[in-house]
Amino acid sequence: MFARMAKTTRAAAAAAKKKNQQEESLSQLSKREENEVEEAEDDDLGVSVHNTQTFAALASQDTAATTIAESASAALEVGTKPVAASTKKRGVVDEEETTTRVIKKARVRKDEVMIPAARTAGVKMMVGAHVSMSGGVQHAITNSLNIGGNAFALFLKSQRKWVSADLKEADAKAFRAGCEKNGFDPRKHVLPHGSYLINLANGDAEKAKKAYNCFLDDLKRCERLGIGLYNFHPGSTLGLSRSESLSRVARALNKAHSETKFCITVLENMAGAGNVIGGKFEDLRDIIAKVKDKDRVGVCLDTCHLFAAGHDIRTQESYDEVMSNFDRIIGRKYLMALHINDSKAPLASKRDLHQNIGLGFLGLEPFRIIMNDERLESLPLILETPMEEEKTWAEEIKLLESLVGVEGDDPEFLATAKELADSGAGERRTAGIAAQKKAAKAVAKPGKRGRKGRNNGESDSEGGDSDDGEHRC
Repeated sequence: MFARMAKTTRAAAAAAKKKNQQEESLSQLSKREENEVEEAEDDDLGVSVHNTQTFAALASQDTAATTIAESASAALEVGTKPVAASTKKRGVVDEEETTTRVIKKARVRKDEVMIPAARTAGVKMMVGAHVSMSGGVQHAITNSLNIGGNAFALFLKSQRKWVSADLKEADAKAFRAGCEKNGFDPRKHVLPHGSYLINLANGDAEKAKKAYNCFLDDLKRCERLGIGLYNFHPGSTLGLSRSESLSRVARALNKAHSETKFCITVLENMAGAGNVIGGKFEDLRDIIAKVKDKDRVGVCLDTCHLFAAGHDIRTQESYDEVMSNFDRIIGRKYLMALHINDSKAPLASKRDLHQNIGLGFLGLEPFRIIMNDERLESLPLILETPMEEEKTWAEEIKLLESLVGVEGDDPEFLATAKELADSGAGERRTAGIAAQKKAAKAVAKPGKRGRKGRNNGESDSEGGDSDDGEHRC
C-alpha cells in the first residue's frame, strides 16, 4: 500500500514541478482571467499571488467549473442545475454556459472528469483539502467528495477583492443541504480561509476599515452557511510596534464578535518573515489574551509554517516538545485545526513554501506522528500541498489515513518514507542552496530599506503577508 501511494505522490510532485516551470505562462493566464472578474484596486492589492503550484492550480480548477457543476446535482441532490462539460474551442460559448462568468471560461474535456475517490468511513482523523467553490459555495462539497475528504477548506468569495457579490440564498441553502446529506458537519469540519488582503493590524484608518468590512463579511457568510470556524492570517505590523499591532487585531475581533453570533475566528501561525504577525506562539497568545469572548477565538497550526518559523516536529520527541510549548504558551483548548503541508525550505528558513507530503524537509515521519495524535481527533486537517490535479490530494488523503496505527519502525513505512525523501532530494538540495544564499545576502546587507523607508525585513505590503512572492496559505 505504502509503495503504491509513494509512487503516486512522486508522480504528482513531478507534475507539480513541471507546473512550476510554466509559472510565467500561468501567471499571464491568471492575470487575464482576473481582469475579467474585477480585480481589487491597484493601491489596495498589496500582497503577492499565491504559490502557482497549489493555488494557481486551484484557480485553474475554479475556471474549469463545468466539471464541478456536471456532477454537483447527482452528489448533492439539492436542485443544482448541471452544466455539460465543454468540448468546444477556447472562447466559444453557448447560451447554456452563462450560469456564471467563471463557467463561461471553462475549458474542460469530458475525459478529464475525475472519478470520485471513496471516503474512508468511521475515521477519527478528519483529513481534507482546500477545494474550489467555483460556481457557488455548494460545489466545494462536490470537490471534497471527489478527493475522498472528510473535511474541507474553501474561499467564501474572491480572495483578491475587497467587495464581492452577495452570497445567494439559493447557494447558501444548497450548501447547508449538501453538508447534511453528505455527512459534513459545517460547525466542525469546514474551515474557510480568509482573504489575503485582510490585515486587521493596519494602522491606516481607511485601509483598516476596508479590511475589517471584508473580514466581517466573511464571518456573516460563514454564519449564513452554518460554518463554525473561520481561518485567517493575523496580519502584519507595517511600521507599527508589535504590541500595537496585536492590540489592533484583538480589537477588530472583539468588534466582529459583537456583530456576529457564533463563528469562531481562527488565527493561523505564520512562517515568521519580516513584519508578519504569528511566527511566534507569543503573538497568538497576546492576541487571544485581549479577546473578550474566549469561546470565539482559536488557532490553526500550519506544519510548514511551524517548521519555517523554527519549530522542529520531525521526531516524536521534538514534536511533543513543540506541542507542549503550544499548550504552555497558548493553551491546548484553543487548537481548532491543522494545515497539513511539507516544506520546500529548511528549518527556521522563515520561508512559506509548501511541498507534497514526504518530499520536503519535514519528511513523512511528522505526518505519521500527527495522524496518531489522539489530541487531534475530530479536528479538520487540511492539505494545502502543490496540486496539479485533483487526484494528487485524493492520494495524499489516502496516504495520511494509511498512517493511522503505524509504528515509526514499521519496515514498509520506513521504505516508503525513504523513497519519498529520495524523490524530493533534488528540490531540497536546490532550496537549501537558495536559503544559504539568501541568508548570506541578508548578512551582507543588514540595513536594506524598502520603498517607504522601513527596514528589518519589513515589506511594503498592505496585506498580512510579506511580498517576496512566496506561498500564502
